[in-house]
Formats: sequence, C-alpha cells, structure tokens
Amino acid sequence: MFASLWMLFTLLAAAGQTARNAMQRELTATLGTVGATHVRFLFGFPFALVFLAGVLIVTGAVLPRPGLIYIPWILLGAGAQIVATAMMLAAMSDRSFVVTIAYIKTEAVQAALFGLIFLGDPVTLPMVAAIAVATIGVVVMSLKGRGAASGGVRPVVLGLVSAAFFALSAVGYRGAILSLEHANFVLAATFTLTVGLVLQAAVLTAYLALRDRPVLTAIMRAWRPSLFAGFMGASASEFWFLAFALTSVANVRTLALVEVLFAQAISSFVFKQPTSQREAWGMALIVLGVALLIWVQ
Repeated sequence: MFASLWMLFTLLAAAGQTARNAMQRELTATLGTVGATHVRFLFGFPFALVFLAGVLIVTGAVLPRPGLIYIPWILLGAGAQIVATAMMLAAMSDRSFVVTIAYIKTEAVQAALFGLIFLGDPVTLPMVAAIAVATIGVVVMSLKGRGAASGGVRPVVLGLVSAAFFALSAVGYRGAILSLEHANFVLAATFTLTVGLVLQAAVLTAYLALRDRPVLTAIMRAWRPSLFAGFMGASASEFWFLAFALTSVANVRTLALVEVLFAQAISSFVFKQPTSQREAWGMALIVLGVALLIWVQ
C-alpha cells in the first residue's frame, strides 16, 4: 500500500530542503556558520512538536516507548546532522550554491555503503548502476568550468566530508525509526524528528550561550527569516523521515539527487549564477540515474 509513497515524500523533502538551504546560506553572512546552522534546529523544533501533536490527535495513538537501542541511533542521527550542516554552510561561503550541493550529493554512494553496513539494507546491482550514473552526474557538475568558479581545495573537502556526515545522519535516523517497531510509520518518523530537533536545539543553544552569546542575540533579531527557514527545515525533515521509515537510505538519497536540479534553478534565478554546459551534462546524467532508480523499484 505504501510501496511508492517514499518517492513522493523524497521529492517533497528535496524541494523543501533546497529552499531552506538557500535561506540558511543568506543567514550565514549575518549569523556566521554556527548561528545559521542553529536556525534550522532552534526554529524547527516547535514546528516538529506541532506535527507530532497533529499525528497524535488524528491517529488517537500514544507516544512510542523507545528502548535503549534507540539512544545511540538518535544521537548518531542528531550529532552527525549538526556537523554536516555546519560544514555545508561553510562550503557554501566559498563556492557557488549549486556546486556545493553537488559535492554534498555524493552522499548517495556513502549512504548506500553505510546503510548496508549498519542496517543491512540491500543494495542490488540495478541500484548500484542508478547510484553510479547519478553520482557521475554530480561529479561532472562539480568539475571546474565556466559556471563553477574555483574555490580551492577547502570547499571540496568540506562538501565531501559534509556528505559523509549527512549519510551517517540518515542511517542513524532510519535506525532510530526502525528500532521503535511501531505499527504507525508516520508516528514513528514524526516522534524521531521531534526528539532529534529538540536534542539539536538544546545542544547548540547551550554551546552558543557558553561560547558566543552575541550570536544568540543576532538569531533572535533575525527571527522573521529564521522562522521560515525553521519551518521549511522541519517540513523537509518530516518528509525525509517518512521516506526513511518506508525504504532504504540508499533509495531515498539517490532519488534526492533531484535536489541538485532544484538548487540549479535557485542558483540561476535567485543568485544569478550562470549554468555552464558541463553542469547541464551533469544534470542530464542525474536525471538518467534517478529515472533508472525509479524504473528498477
């Protein structure tokens, strides 16, 4: 019944995340990397609480009771996501928006590997082919060209390491959701999203309170754009988690490569950054890889 819903959830998540990334990129200039990272968590968890309350009211269910195994999974998901987001924003400050997203989307390969190792999620040969084609498209887009101004080695390293942490985060969150063994996948996913965002907001608030209180003040002053970024982040994460509850991280993160296409649109129309012929070829390969993934499901 829910076999293909993960595709819809992933597309909605990718669109929402692209909008949130663009807003966070703009906030980095005034709030710094850690401040802009904190925005998605601090202003996201209230919306997650609303989502959770809504699910409980609609379903009439009670909150899940996580076991001890839930703790390491949720800590891996939440902690890795903080590191990944900070590195992503740092990379965006050195390189064009779309090329940074391209580096980060090498995550699909790493997610397939981590999912196989930690969760035992199967990776079939057709899936490997789809991931390979789409990732080659990402690499082509990332190569230096007229539309991808050089930013040196730093943004490349930041982008690739960020991708690794995003992959680990996805595996951690899927592990947490599955460990609940709850009959209602929507409640399991929403509960995990809420716990993760509350943990992240608490950790970063404490860090900034101890190390850089002026940033907390600046975040509050920028509450209007931060509020929308938080809403988009929480909404995108809700759809990611719903997809993770239904299928492997490899499937979700490969289909999520369409985010590069969304990022290209924002890069062209919002940031006025031109698209090179090389980037166009890369996007064509991404589309081919994603189409192959959908076909083999």
